[in-house]
Amino acid sequence: QVHLEESGGGLVQPGGSLRLSCAASGNYFAINAMGWFRQAPGKQREVVAAVTSGGRSYIGDSVQGRFTISRDNAKNTVYLQMNGLKPEDTAVYYCNADHSYNLDPLEYEFWGQGTLVTVSG
Repeated sequence: QVHLEESGGGLVQPGGSLRLSCAASGNYFAINAMGWFRQAPGKQREVVAAVTSGGRSYIGDSVQGRFTISRDNAKNTVYLQMNGLKPEDTAVYYCNADHSYNLDPLEYEFWGQGTLVTVSG
């Protein structure tokens, strides 16, 4: 079993930045892909970003140019750097992980509990 612990969410003004972190523990040795999706109230889940252990990555269209994903394999941690935040980025952000090399976090086996990001002035 793999446990994912997210951190870094909070309240930020429009135009501001936040960095989310997600640390994997437990049987994380076989984890290849890690990523983030978000869900705002009343809206569908949206894939934000994903990265594999080999460095392949995906960034969603709505956050392209503002968000970046990175990974520290030695720390079993994935990061989501969010710059130029907009009110429409407000959502619960979930970290997911999987044994595959798939870049769609919604298909991953292991899910975190989520961290709330609120963008408001």
